[in-house]
Amino acid sequence: MRGDHVVSARSDLLTDVVAATVEVAAESGRSGLFTDEVARALTAVVGKIAGKTVEEAEVSGFVSGWQEAIEAVDQKRKDAAGAQVYRIGSYDMTDV
Repeated sequence: MRGDHVVSARSDLLTDVVAATVEVAAESGRSGLFTDEVARALTAVVGKIAGKTVEEAEVSGFVSGWQEAIEAVDQKRKDAAGAQVYRIGSYDMTDV
């Protein structure tokens, strides 16, 4: 199995968390109880889940890529010749 399903599951989780957060914010606003503390707490929840989701996706992507590389070496696949490597920068979600 490729990582496509895993990425979808992670993005679905993040979507659910953001939707729930927006719902709580809206309910707080309607009741007149939306404060800076509520905003900070909801932002922290989304940030924590997003950070964990990104970290897990990066690890999963590395593992999948590593497994494909080992498979290519083991099987000496001709289609692996000339593969390009792209560096992707790391993002620090703690500053968001």
